[in-house]
Amino acid sequence: MSLAEILPGVRSLSVAEKLALIRVLAEQVDSEMEIRPLEQGRTYVVSTPIFEAGAAEILLRELKEAAGQ
Repeated sequence: MSLAEILPGVRSLSVAEKLALIRVLAEQVDSEMEIRPLEQGRTYVVSTPIFEAGAAEILLRELKEAAGQ
């Protein structure tokens, strides 16, 4: 069944039924794609230029150049 065939029926649903459909579809996509949200209390590595050697100097130089333009 195509999306074009389904949409007219979906449009005729009540708001509550549309929300229920959204929930069902979201749960199905979540289980099929193995998408997992961030877990509370867990540590995640985030790349940041703060600890990169020379990043502050490069940023300062770029800012000065931008201000001079």
